Amino acid sequence: MTSHVGVSARSDIGAVRHVNEDSFLAEDPAYLVADGMGGHARGDLASRTALESLARTLQPGSRPTPEEVVAAIDEANAAVRALSGADESGAAVAGTTLAGVVRVRVPERAAEHWLVVNVGDSRVYEWDGSALTQLTVDHSAVQELVDAGLISAAQAAVHPERNVITRALGAEDFVDTDTALLPDASRRTLLICSDGLTRELSDERIAAVLASAPEDPAGELVEAAVAAGGHDNVTVVVVTIDETDGPSVIS
Repeated sequence: MTSHVGVSARSDIGAVRHVNEDSFLAEDPAYLVADGMGGHARGDLASRTALESLARTLQPGSRPTPEEVVAAIDEANAAVRALSGADESGAAVAGTTLAGVVRVRVPERAAEHWLVVNVGDSRVYEWDGSALTQLTVDHSAVQELVDAGLISAAQAAVHPERNVITRALGAEDFVDTDTALLPDASRRTLLICSDGLTRELSDERIAAVLASAPEDPAGELVEAAVAAGGHDNVTVVVVTIDETDGPSVIS
């Protein structure tokens, strides 16, 4: 059965930055957030280029295979990579994170499935009505310290290197994309966001906003993050999936 998808999406420059380096794509089959590398060359162009490439490859209404999604991300990586000159490195390299979900077909299975993808420290969460679960693992210097047991998650949140990411589209000729197929469910809500949300709001605060069942959850979350300081660009896409018919979009 084909799932109905409801979407709430919002992006904001925040209260401090002068350029919004975030971009989002929210058109079936792809629901993605890209965060251009802050302080790097052409971060806004990098995030936009990545999603424009993916939008061309993952055509509206199509059902790519997981392998085709990974190939599309490889193409997006090459497009972002092309923004940097051959002699550019370090802070001069254009780059962007990428996180989200894509509706896919798995040839050996009859039903449609959802593929989670992630490069960098933008995140995908699942909200079940009472608990918020992070589905992606940050590709960041502090996450590596947490994984090694050297610091706690609370310490990671205030660590001086919390902005350092270890993977990004455009950083290298080849990109290593994390992917995971979600298990079957008749209804689910997925939250995709740049770190401008998670730097300002705790998971508990995000869950509290979602629990209030706002009409425009992405807008409510973005406004809460900006009100909490808005030190970075903030982008949120909330995808609600069930088995009724007919499209619904809030933007």
